[in-house]
Amino acid sequence: MMKWIPVALALLLSACSSTPSKTYYQLPALGATTQVSEAPASRQLWLEHVSVADFLAQSGVVYQTNDVQYVIAQNNLWASPLDQQLQQTLVSNLSGALPGWVVSSQPMSSDQDVLNVTISGFHGRYDGKAIIRGEWVLNHQGQLIKRPFSLELQQEEDGYDALIRTLAQGWQQEALAIAAQATRF
Repeated sequence: MMKWIPVALALLLSACSSTPSKTYYQLPALGATTQVSEAPASRQLWLEHVSVADFLAQSGVVYQTNDVQYVIAQNNLWASPLDQQLQQTLVSNLSGALPGWVVSSQPMSSDQDVLNVTISGFHGRYDGKAIIRGEWVLNHQGQLIKRPFSLELQQEEDGYDALIRTLAQGWQQEALAIAAQATRF
């Protein structure tokens, strides 16, 4: 009986020491359809920069555990830097929402509109909501429009997969709001 104790202990310790697997997430560009047009673009929009708060610039997905605490996940990670993903999906979503416009993350000409976005919240929260907060500034021929945004969207399911999908939906919703403002100039 005593000879089985070391074997049982070894099995128990090996089971406890298994490393959890890492999962990587990429934001989907929802509903973005890029139309190819032979006609010249009526307007150009340069998405110059999307910046994120320092706590969001980490590789881990952020989750708010209570009113003052945040956790940066160690095993649920962004597949590429969050600011890059936000910029790429915003270009894609704006391109779909602004037919006849050329939307790019590269400068195109001197008479283009210029958009800059600052993200202060892009995370999950303890009450099952996805939080997206920040502000954007649009420069149209020297006229500036600055708008804050704050979205709290309820997740349909639990888990990181559902959180990322909900964040992507909220980001698309904000892209539509930006597009609506840009067309008013």
